[in-house]
Amino acid sequence: MRLLVLGGTRFLGRHVVTAALERGHEVATFTRGVSGAPPQGVRALHGDRDDPDALPKALDGWEPELVVDTSGQTRAAARNAAAALADVRGYAFVSSLNAYANWPPGPLGREDDEPAWTTDDDEYGPIKADSERILRAVLGDRFLTARAGLIVGPYDPLYRLGWWLDRIARGGRVVVPAALDQPIALVDARDLGGWLVEAAERGLSGAVNATGPAGMATFGGLLEICREVTGGDAEWVPIPDEELLAAGVEPWQHLPMWLPADEAATAWDVDTTRARALGLPSRPVTDSVADTWAWQRVADRPTAPPGRELPGLPPELEETLLGAR
Repeated sequence: MRLLVLGGTRFLGRHVVTAALERGHEVATFTRGVSGAPPQGVRALHGDRDDPDALPKALDGWEPELVVDTSGQTRAAARNAAAALADVRGYAFVSSLNAYANWPPGPLGREDDEPAWTTDDDEYGPIKADSERILRAVLGDRFLTARAGLIVGPYDPLYRLGWWLDRIARGGRVVVPAALDQPIALVDARDLGGWLVEAAERGLSGAVNATGPAGMATFGGLLEICREVTGGDAEWVPIPDEELLAAGVEPWQHLPMWLPADEAATAWDVDTTRARALGLPSRPVTDSVADTWAWQRVADRPTAPPGRELPGLPPELEETLLGAR
């Protein structure tokens, strides 16, 4: 079939393209053209999703049958996609758990039992929730929204798992949260990407909590895997949450993927019954970490978008925390 990937040259979109090619589809990507080219044999279409004329002009008579949308970041992008792609047979949209009005901290039950944002705030969660409604209103039961959680894997530009791998590989004393037994859940971009293609093929519909099963790992277990795959001699220096926060350590940013224990206890308690029933796989965490490290060792270090910083504990803050121990 003719499959259009909105996005498709970075991280999750890249894995969607790979899966679509492996499944024999004729693939096109629609991007702004600033993040590199898609694999050979893929039709590369360029334009700004916020421009209502860009997608129809880029398609130029090429009519996709299936769509996987990995790049919807604005309400205008959703409206324009809905107008241009109203007749496709299946549309899989990558949303986020942030579309839920009570996440974080959660917990989250079945998809239909949890309220999504309904405000017009110009923030990530409300934008994703609105985008879902805009697309669903046009596509109906041909529309699936994958409310993704923490995505990891090769080609990850966000440098969350990547920072931990680099820091642990350097060895020495490493600041870690004391509550290493806190739960964490994640989904490999290759598992999610392949499943999104299959979901569009099957014409699946509705909302799906697209992350790993609750209880799949702990934060400490994830860090242990990082130490194992990098071969480092890192020594954990556990610091209680209250001391980290008092020192100005920002959850998720300075210690990537870390949330204070009281929030983490519910944030990763997400019901993924529907995802499992619909076949979303969950490969071993060790495989995701090892493959990310293998890619990272030969990849260029990611750069932060304008106005933002890459995640990670600033060296001077790390020195201060370690000096007190």
